[in-house]
Amino acid sequence: MVAVRRMIEPEPVFGDMKNNRGFKSFLLRGLPKVSLEVGWLSLAHNLLKKAAVDAKNQGAKREQTA
Repeated sequence: MVAVRRMIEPEPVFGDMKNNRGFKSFLLRGLPKVSLEVGWLSLAHNLLKKAAVDAKNQGAKREQTA
């Protein structure tokens, strides 16, 4: 039951940021600055996911027209 719940929690996102993107620690200090840094990291993560989906869709469109 716990494993199923972990699938929908944000834990894999943080693992991806730390392991695959090389994020080890915050560069800034203070809650407002750290909040901003987390926002930038989240934005980058979401943009990379969107780019991957768009690239996949472009490949599917090319296969349909060929």
